[in-house]
Amino acid sequence: MCRRNLMKKPNVIGVGMGCRHKNGQMTDVPAIVVLVSKKIPREDLHLNAVVPRSVRGNIVDVIEIGEVRLLGQEVGQFEENSAAAGSRLRRYRPAPGGVSVGHFKISAGTLGAAVKEKGGGRRLILSNNHVLANTSAGNDGRSAIGDAVLQPGAYDGGTANTDTFALLKRFVPLKRTLQRSPCAIAGRWEKMANQALHLFAPHYRINLQKVYARGNLVDAAVAAPLNDADLADEILGLGRVNRIADATVGQIIRFSGRTSGLVQGNIIAEDVSLFITMDSGEQLYFVDQLIASAVCRPGDSGSLLVDIQNQAVGLLFAGSDKVSVCNRIDHVCRLLEIEF
Repeated sequence: MCRRNLMKKPNVIGVGMGCRHKNGQMTDVPAIVVLVSKKIPREDLHLNAVVPRSVRGNIVDVIEIGEVRLLGQEVGQFEENSAAAGSRLRRYRPAPGGVSVGHFKISAGTLGAAVKEKGGGRRLILSNNHVLANTSAGNDGRSAIGDAVLQPGAYDGGTANTDTFALLKRFVPLKRTLQRSPCAIAGRWEKMANQALHLFAPHYRINLQKVYARGNLVDAAVAAPLNDADLADEILGLGRVNRIADATVGQIIRFSGRTSGLVQGNIIAEDVSLFITMDSGEQLYFVDQLIASAVCRPGDSGSLLVDIQNQAVGLLFAGSDKVSVCNRIDHVCRLLEIEF
């Protein structure tokens, strides 16, 4: 049974590679990890909905992770009552990683870290597309190169008049799972279907949508500070990051977020394909992601994931009340043409 077949089962939101869990603890036994929003007893499932215990001789482990969502747009729904969050919401000059930042149209996310354009170019700030570019698909008018980026973000009191810290430089478009098809043939079928539908239900309309099966690799963007001196090289609570490294299952990781402060956990799965829910209810399909046990909260999006040597391994962009979801940092650097 292939990954795609496992993903079709009800309640399954992701599939990746990790280690078997027993009594709530990770073992060192390799396993195919099936991520579900909620575990349901096998006896309560239809036969076709049951996840097999093994696939082609490989152990399959089912892990409940809750509903996974983007974490930049829901800040207003989170009560700011943690001591860790307090100082991170204010205006910083120079601004370090781990503090509030955001495109002028969004609430707030996290400034991940200072990076450089590939080849030793100017310094930039790294965060998510949905933090710095307003969840743009690239052709939807949600943002434009040169847009104002605020520090702190708008939800934390930042305004374009006094707190424009950087300008949007570059982002990787986020492709929705379902997209309006540009195909001329599909357009003709849609027109004919709507002509027929109008005879029976004039207030309804059919829109044909194309499934984006390739998947997104990153939710990432960079912005250029208006004044280089206003950007610090350090991340609050972590210090300076000088290089990148590969993430491996079981390794200890940390992140420094606008809402949660300094959080530690472990990588529990890699090479993960999964669906992420947006505020609008739309879904984004991602591939080759990392799942970590370090729990994040709204506003932590954009945090840099580092290992115990302070090497960057991932970029946090989504999560639930049980896990965080991160892009692999090598994909982020390659697609944005940046380096540490």
